[in-house]
Amino acid sequence: MHSRDNVDEFDVPSSGSFGDDEITAQLFRSAFAGQAGPKSVTRRWREMTTEQSQEAWRSLFAWVRWLVATYQLTTSVVPDCWWRHPEIVAELYALHRAELASYTTDDPGFGPLAFHERLPHAVERLRTHTRAAGCVGLQAHKDPAPRMLANDDPAFLDWCKAAHQLVPEF
Repeated sequence: MHSRDNVDEFDVPSSGSFGDDEITAQLFRSAFAGQAGPKSVTRRWREMTTEQSQEAWRSLFAWVRWLVATYQLTTSVVPDCWWRHPEIVAELYALHRAELASYTTDDPGFGPLAFHERLPHAVERLRTHTRAAGCVGLQAHKDPAPRMLANDDPAFLDWCKAAHQLVPEF
């Protein structure tokens, strides 16, 4: 590229999956990005250590309090015993992580909009989970009945031995 002042000449490759606009955007993002703070980690609840779990619960509880107050969510969406229902916890944790990810230093402003576009869908899923839990109508917590699938069913064991992949006959 030649400037009118003929100061510098540089070539920006545009081959591959990036066009000139994307390369330019990446250069600007990296040039103006501030010092990145510590990255927040999303974890699977079932794989957390005790320390990680305690920190996740503290953070999630504070965030759920904020969410309920800010968006005036009723007990039909987030019941008082939300923390005792794994499906509600999973939904709230996913929403919490999505909200955190939507406010990053390199986001031009679309992250918060995307979060708010997804929020009504999450609220409907929470409403469905809460209705299924049955706590709101009872005005008291109802322990969920855990359902554990048997892993020793002979039909399942036989099923596992087969490939179950369509193989073209050429």
